Amino acid sequence: MPTNTLTDARCNGAKPSARPYKAFDGGGLYLYVSSTGAKTWRLAYRIGGKPKTMSFGPYPDVSLAEARVQRDQAKANLRSGGDPMAPRRAVRKGKTLAEASVEYWSGRKDVSESYRSNAMRGIEMHLIPELGSRNIATITRDDLLAILNRVDAAGRHVYVRKIRMWVGQVFEWAVEQGCATINPAALIRPEKAFGRAKVESFAALELRDVPAFMERLAMECELQSVIACRMLAYTWVRTNELRMMEWTEVDGDTWIIPRGKMKRARDHMVPLPRQAIALLDEMRARGSGSKYVFPSDQRADRPMSENAVLYLIGRMGYKGRMTGHGWRSVASTWANERGFNADAIEMQLSHVPKDRIRAVYNRAKYLEERRAMLQAHADWIDSAAK
Repeated sequence: MPTNTLTDARCNGAKPSARPYKAFDGGGLYLYVSSTGAKTWRLAYRIGGKPKTMSFGPYPDVSLAEARVQRDQAKANLRSGGDPMAPRRAVRKGKTLAEASVEYWSGRKDVSESYRSNAMRGIEMHLIPELGSRNIATITRDDLLAILNRVDAAGRHVYVRKIRMWVGQVFEWAVEQGCATINPAALIRPEKAFGRAKVESFAALELRDVPAFMERLAMECELQSVIACRMLAYTWVRTNELRMMEWTEVDGDTWIIPRGKMKRARDHMVPLPRQAIALLDEMRARGSGSKYVFPSDQRADRPMSENAVLYLIGRMGYKGRMTGHGWRSVASTWANERGFNADAIEMQLSHVPKDRIRAVYNRAKYLEERRAMLQAHADWIDSAAK
């Protein structure tokens, strides 16, 4: 039977009649014209001697050329012993993006808990609200890009790349599981789609500006973020180290951060001044039941948002002038100006000396000196707030 017998003119000119009819193009492809005038592409084929029919969509939404491509793909599938409808049935039986994301990231035991938590949170916050209930096989590049462009437009040029990478790993897994046929995230080229973040140092206060900042901080009502901000000032740790802090890591007046959570691959001992211990008592009294000292407001099994302190500082009117990380710069300036031992300062900031043997020695030697230094610094912070 000849193929490609239809023309666009014949398809456009097909008029409805009292009864539905078929306009054949060959190879099993035909245009089904209903009595109301609706036109749909269909393919007739056989599997095991049994007649089957599948639809390619309405005309002219699906053009004649597109219908022929789909026909040829289906026929190739048949010749190789497959069923053209199998991918569609897999889609119907597939997983939603929300289901696939949880299943994939929950099973990733080769990454740290903090990394897994960040990945799941990024997907949940930005993609799940709009795409979470969708079958993962139906999500397109444009669906993802529409959401990711909004994240990028907010200036989060680095974070949007992470979200794309995290959800891309979910799609790769879904393809392997037969729940999807492509990874649409891989079709997004970050260098073309997203902006680039300016390389800037973390904003930090001048020492003379600390009193006014602390006075303004005392006026804030969001207790957990305020306590977290004060803890950063008292302990000199990085923001992510604080938000991932767990109760089991606190041993009396010392906080031991395990190496898996550190920027440097070694445990870090943080002497806790009296003020920090009092803040921990305050957090414990809140009784969240979470393993995290600073849990998420939405879910106790997650740490607080990585931007919670930054948002607090912005609300206070210090956007661009101070960050949570900036307390490390404030502390370093304060300690150096007062003549504290440079090695003790660097050790407290978890900076690695070039001499690794000296680093191991200093870790033990300077613990008590660091304890005295942090207590003096915490007393200065408190006096600045009065």
